Amino acid sequence: MLLSRFLKHMVRVGRLEVIDADGKTHVFSGAPGLEVTIRLHDRTLPYKLLLDPDLYLGEAYMDETLTVENGTLSDLLEIVARNLKFAQAYPLYSACERLSRLFRRWQQHNPIGRARAHVAHHYDLSGQLYDLFLDHDRQYSCAYYPRPGIGLEIAQANKQRHLAAKLLLEPGQRVLDIGSGWGGLALYLAQVGGGEVSGLTLSGEQLKVAKQRAAETGLTDRVHFHHRDYREEAGTYDRIVSVGMFEHVGVGYYPEFFAKVRELLSEDGVFVLHSIGRMSGPSTTCSWIRKYIFPGGYSPSLSEVLPAIEQSGLWITDIEILRLHYAETLSAWRRRFQDNRSRIAELFDEKFCRMWEFYLALSEAAFRHGDHLVFQVQIAKRRDAVPLTRDYITDWEHANTGKAIGDKYRPRLVNHA
Repeated sequence: MLLSRFLKHMVRVGRLEVIDADGKTHVFSGAPGLEVTIRLHDRTLPYKLLLDPDLYLGEAYMDETLTVENGTLSDLLEIVARNLKFAQAYPLYSACERLSRLFRRWQQHNPIGRARAHVAHHYDLSGQLYDLFLDHDRQYSCAYYPRPGIGLEIAQANKQRHLAAKLLLEPGQRVLDIGSGWGGLALYLAQVGGGEVSGLTLSGEQLKVAKQRAAETGLTDRVHFHHRDYREEAGTYDRIVSVGMFEHVGVGYYPEFFAKVRELLSEDGVFVLHSIGRMSGPSTTCSWIRKYIFPGGYSPSLSEVLPAIEQSGLWITDIEILRLHYAETLSAWRRRFQDNRSRIAELFDEKFCRMWEFYLALSEAAFRHGDHLVFQVQIAKRRDAVPLTRDYITDWEHANTGKAIGDKYRPRLVNHA
């Protein structure tokens, strides 16, 4: 099996047993770790995995030409994540990575029309899907775990409060939420801050839910949602926040993004950017994720983001790195997804369920064992726009514990664990 040479080079931690389509067993092992057995049901699959493992591993799991015989999918992806640095040193794999990097700006080409299509691909799926694995507030981004063992609902509320603290909210401010999703953060900021909030989304489904929630909370006079790209926004805002949207901007658009933020931000304004990133330097998006989950998406390194901020003339006033917080968030989402898997299969089909199982497990492995992280960057026009020490963040969080949109205004929970 031609794949054997690659796997012998790659597997340095754990034990991977591969049963090929002819029933022959191949064993690859290194330092003590997880033990997993997989079966390949297609004679062409070893060639595909050798050519582009990032793409064909996920596709093979989706169409069941690869099955996990011993261990779990998460175990398999942990072995992959722990050994990825060895795979990257293999000549064929590294050559394919270099080739992919040549096209990464095209892969992330996101003019307004294409950006809308990319967002619709993922976020305009049935709202019932998101009700079945997200928290009450449909926060579809990294939660905040100041201590282990807390539940997803509390952790997501912590995230909202943490962001609000960094924004230094005051009554009467104009606030912009770039990438407002289903509206939860915008409604929270309006409630605790007392200002006027505008939310931007490119998802028609998210827009409908957000407007409905604003009406139900009685906040339509102070919270307004728009189906609008950030590049189309005008006006001046005292506070700007963006959570889980920057991953869809594209590295070629970073200068334009921060130039727009500078244009929209008041002279004493504050902007907080919350985004997935990576610690290992510039790279490309996994080809399977790019094809099936987030077309046009990319998780940048800070070395790609900070130069664009510097060129915009804005001040970076704080950077916080959230390391394992998203791993815990994804673990909670995976459990809820599995608890409701039969209902999700009724909404879509079994192949869709396997696709999302792979997506959630792969993402957790990237944050728990790979190079992924979340960063929060606080930005201002003036160096003195925020206090000179970070005590104000903790003080604000303590003063505002428990303040959140009431449960009767949240999307209804469905069989959540």
